[in-house]
Amino acid sequence: MDEFMNAAIEQARIGLAEGGIPIGSVLVKNHRIVGRGHNRRVQDRDPVAHAEIDCLRNAGRIGGYAGVVLYSTLTPCFMCAGAAIQFGIRKIVIGDTETYAETLDFLKAHGVEVVALKLAGCAQMLTDFAASHPELWKEDSGDL
Repeated sequence: MDEFMNAAIEQARIGLAEGGIPIGSVLVKNHRIVGRGHNRRVQDRDPVAHAEIDCLRNAGRIGGYAGVVLYSTLTPCFMCAGAAIQFGIRKIVIGDTETYAETLDFLKAHGVEVVALKLAGCAQMLTDFAASHPELWKEDSGDL
């Protein structure tokens, strides 16, 4: 596993330690992390503070997104996938595509290269969280 996915996993762990949902993300430009984020929806009481959105906010204005790679521990939801498409992010590396797979075809249909790592550790962290906090998981995924 590469350093960038490890950094995204670390962001997920930070979110979990803060009492939030364990999803993390990093944005990489020119082989350097320019943004880090984790799901802050619970901590900030902000329904759109998903990991990828937090990551993009923390990256700030980076000029252009050509060649940028977004790493996420979980398949981005439609909102986060839409943000990636809006900004022209053409490659997303995902730790777990099994727990949430609804946007994979959407991303691919919009020209995004999806690299599914299928990391058991990412899936386990999320399924453990969903089992112990079903109401938060369902709220986060829009299933309430």
